[in-house]
Amino acid sequence: MAVQRTARHSIESTNLADLLERVLDKGIVIAGDIKIKLVDVELLTLQIRLVVCSVDRAKEMGMDWWTNHSMFATSSRPQLETDSLRSIEERLAKIESRIPS
Repeated sequence: MAVQRTARHSIESTNLADLLERVLDKGIVIAGDIKIKLVDVELLTLQIRLVVCSVDRAKEMGMDWWTNHSMFATSSRPQLETDSLRSIEERLAKIESRIPS
């Protein structure tokens, strides 16, 4: 008599999308310290803190550094780009003026 085996799927199985949604909704914090010592003299200490969450959750926790950062402000971008382009054009004009025709 042969025993027939079938694969069973758990009712509570979680796929990657569900797991990611849960992590982003609730948030996860990973923290760690790395210390390098030589003869009881601490040479290097690294403190690592990583927070993974959604943007909305980060704002709720007060971690919205990108909203007030000048580099990410939409009003400062065109000015920065204009200044950079102007500088590049001036340098190019100087280089071109040195090249004999």
